[in-house]
Amino acid sequence: MNQKQPKIIVIDDDPTGSQTVHSCLLLMQWDVATLTKGLRDRVPIFFILSNTRAMSPDEAINTTQEICHNLKIAIAEVGINNFLIVSRSDSTLRGHYPLETDVIAQELGDFEAHFLTPAFFEGGRITVDSTHYLLIDGVKTPVAETEFARDSVFGYSHSYLPDYVAEKTQGKIPSSEVVKFSLSDLRGGQIYQRLLQLTDNQCVVVDGETQADFDLFAQAILQATGEGRHFLFRSAASLLSSLAQLGQQPTPAENMARYRPTNKPGIVLVGSHVQKTTEQLSQLLQEDQVVGIEIDVVRLRDRPQERNTILQETLAKVNQVFAEDKTPIVYTSRQELSFADIRQRLEFGTAVSALLMDVVHGLPKSLSFLISKGGITSNDVLSVGLNLKVVRLLGQILPGCSVVRTESTHPQFPNLPVVLFPGNVGNQDSLVAAWNRLRNF
Repeated sequence: MNQKQPKIIVIDDDPTGSQTVHSCLLLMQWDVATLTKGLRDRVPIFFILSNTRAMSPDEAINTTQEICHNLKIAIAEVGINNFLIVSRSDSTLRGHYPLETDVIAQELGDFEAHFLTPAFFEGGRITVDSTHYLLIDGVKTPVAETEFARDSVFGYSHSYLPDYVAEKTQGKIPSSEVVKFSLSDLRGGQIYQRLLQLTDNQCVVVDGETQADFDLFAQAILQATGEGRHFLFRSAASLLSSLAQLGQQPTPAENMARYRPTNKPGIVLVGSHVQKTTEQLSQLLQEDQVVGIEIDVVRLRDRPQERNTILQETLAKVNQVFAEDKTPIVYTSRQELSFADIRQRLEFGTAVSALLMDVVHGLPKSLSFLISKGGITSNDVLSVGLNLKVVRLLGQILPGCSVVRTESTHPQFPNLPVVLFPGNVGNQDSLVAAWNRLRNF
């Protein structure tokens, strides 16, 4: 690692933030020894998968505090002075903001500024004139007008980021006090001097229309960091590739099938229920060599005593499809259920995920790949389903879709390639494309 290049420490609220980089470590645990391994790794960036998006606010606070407490010890142990902290979250502005950045600032400050950089170019999300947009069929749509803003846990009503900040901080940071870095600022080379003027953890929202914009921003950040400035980021994934500067991934996306450990079928596990996932799932289910296996979440909610019956029925179907040399597609039923409150919804989400992880535990040992669709589902696949502590990222099989591989010593699935496929990434054919790339030698 370049001596002047900071170590980029990413606290990721689900495991999809690595979707623009390659070769780095993903940590599923955050004890001091594991964090030390990440800090000492040759690659300048690593990810701590906190999964806080699946947690209540209190749980998210406790988890983030624990990570930061252990990080402080590990950083001192390794003796690193030059580092950046990134709170990676959803580019559609869903997550525990400002809760997580507040905790990080309390535990690891003093930061001169925290930057809101939600643009995610691989996912069609850009920020122009401080307004965050999702490109839908090429049309710039303010994110507050999309389904994501109606999220029952993390909903919001503003696409203009200073107003979003004011809304989420409940007025503690007024819109008028948010600093704005525009496209003209970035492209005109005016950022570095402005970075040096920031103090007292000021909130800054940053435009980004192309990766080149973030390259310019990152260049100024790295220069200022090298001179002793401390910055915190609330960011989507695109900024990370500009900060880490890793270059091309070693294995091209179209060659990922080379990592298959067997010539048997793989499996696709779909937990996400956003509209884009449903469209992609519908396309995949039309393929000849796949068989859909639906888990009825209404039955699980209304008759929880039938949970083990549902599990055994699902595994029996998986094994039958696998024996026919076809790919089982295990997916949750598509409707968004209603609950009395957010706590009940989160608890039920945990129950659904626990069932899916028991499905993973029961999968045939000779499967050749696993595609996990959905951020929280993917986190649980890594940490619970596969019981991994640390895993190395191979790269991306499609823009925004990471591939990791289990170690050769894994007790159930050695050398298994696993795709972490976010719910809201790609077009309607992307899930089919990822499946095709992995099943073809």
